[in-house]
Amino acid sequence: MKEEEILKICDTVRQTAFELHTFLRHGHLEKVYENGLVHRLRKKGLKVLQQHPLDVRDEDGAVLGDYIADLFVEEVLIVELKACKTLANEHIAQGFGYIRASGQRHALLINFGAPKIQFKKLIL
Repeated sequence: MKEEEILKICDTVRQTAFELHTFLRHGHLEKVYENGLVHRLRKKGLKVLQQHPLDVRDEDGAVLGDYIADLFVEEVLIVELKACKTLANEHIAQGFGYIRASGQRHALLINFGAPKIQFKKLIL
């Protein structure tokens, strides 16, 4: 998939998350936001896999284990959701670890827990 198409998917996810946060506000459990975002993205026609396992590989391709992505959109974008006070450096490091180890190039961190929704786009 072309880079422009992936960035367009990111824009759609961000806009949809913003609309969900505007409706629900902050204060719910992460799972509520996850279910809401999946529901709204699927209504927009996107393929969204929820709690999707991605292989973690060594540099030679050997599978070392897996990790579970909150959302995997159109098989190109990992979406990690948080419902905390603010995104921390640990969340960003975790996101980069996920995309590096899974062989993906794009991730989006979304924090619904703050009064103002937070986004962080990660690209390798």
